[in-house]
Amino acid sequence: MKQKSLKIGNAQAFWGDSNDAPAKLLEQQPDLDFLTLDYLSEVSLSIMAVQRSKDPNSGYARDFIDVVKSIIPFWLKGAKVKIVTNAGGLDPKRCALACREVLQQAGCTSMRIGIVSGDDVLAMIKADPNNASFANLEDGHSIAEILDQLSTANAYLGARPIVAALQQGANIVITGRVADPSLTVGPCVAHFDWKWDDYNRLAQATVAGHLLECGTQVTGGISTLWCELTNSVDIGFPVVEMAENGEFVVTKPSMSGGRVTLETVKEQLLYEIGDPDNYLSPDVTLSMLTLALNEDRKDRVAVVGAKGRPPPPTYKVSATYRDGYKAEGSLAIFGRDAKDKAQRCGEIILERVRRAGFALERSCIECLGTGAVVPGIWSPEQPLECLMRICVADHRLEAVECFTKQLAPMVTSGPPGTTGYTSGRARVRPIFGYWPCLIGTKAIEAKVEVVEVQA
Repeated sequence: MKQKSLKIGNAQAFWGDSNDAPAKLLEQQPDLDFLTLDYLSEVSLSIMAVQRSKDPNSGYARDFIDVVKSIIPFWLKGAKVKIVTNAGGLDPKRCALACREVLQQAGCTSMRIGIVSGDDVLAMIKADPNNASFANLEDGHSIAEILDQLSTANAYLGARPIVAALQQGANIVITGRVADPSLTVGPCVAHFDWKWDDYNRLAQATVAGHLLECGTQVTGGISTLWCELTNSVDIGFPVVEMAENGEFVVTKPSMSGGRVTLETVKEQLLYEIGDPDNYLSPDVTLSMLTLALNEDRKDRVAVVGAKGRPPPPTYKVSATYRDGYKAEGSLAIFGRDAKDKAQRCGEIILERVRRAGFALERSCIECLGTGAVVPGIWSPEQPLECLMRICVADHRLEAVECFTKQLAPMVTSGPPGTTGYTSGRARVRPIFGYWPCLIGTKAIEAKVEVVEVQA
């Protein structure tokens, strides 16, 4: 029997996006079938590792619990929307149990929470560091070089365990590291009962997930014509209307700001991809070369024509490692020769650190407002003001701490027109390096567990 079209919205593009967005999107689009929430960037899990080192119960995106609280009123009124999210981070189980607790307290019972795990491959890598698959994809170095510094290592799982959780009746699916588009592929496969070798449909769903994953970027955020957006204060989050044959429309709630046009969709389509004929995901290998986009009416762009092939035999792994410490600070410089004065301020700070006994491993001085953001593209001849930003990094904590004590003295020993030191001493923060590598899909066994929310 032909299934009705599926409405999937996304209201979280990264950990730090608006916590109010999910409830607002449901207010604007109450007939949503699924809501996807993407919390993980390449190094988010390392932040969660720091969080967990301070509190063993906090290895996930705790903001998600507040999001669940904001959606409970919709469920209590009969909404059928389901959530698929990677907010579980390093600890999907604890995230799920925290969700269950707030649901029970609110009387939102008779619900199920699916938990997807198995993406943590840190132990596998530590047990076999000379495995060629674990070499850095960018420079070929062996992961054995930073083995003692490894913090996290997580494989990008696909949609299969998400589908399994939904088939077991989950209203909320909480995962760790999965590929961003798979958050959308899962609901499509579960709803339409697509087969795993129906590659063209999986390819279409992957395109839909790629367009949704960055939230408001496909509705005008960071677009070339951003200044021309209407009501950008209330820019709308995107919705995909998926048909059983895989064809879909990208849109947004009619009362929200921003816009969905050929331009906004194309810009997001090309965002963060390499070879458009060979877009690799755990679910399918996608070719975008045959895609066709059609803007049939306002804020509605139809997408057809994706071609799919079998997925690769490996999962990408996002590993992070401790790489020392960093700190940064800034001073505003006003007046004649502002750029030269700012540059000299930065050089004096570094020299004072050197004389204190620390030749810093890495440092950067930027004179913002003078062409420093994109060097060589633009540079005013005589700027009257600029912001001197200086940042340093070193494996020695004491070296970076020494730097943090040298910024404030420039307020009185620096050039005239020095100001802007209002936020106190620069804070020392740990650095986590990013290590991309691969692992065979057969080495991973995703796990699915479903917990009940009972009265």
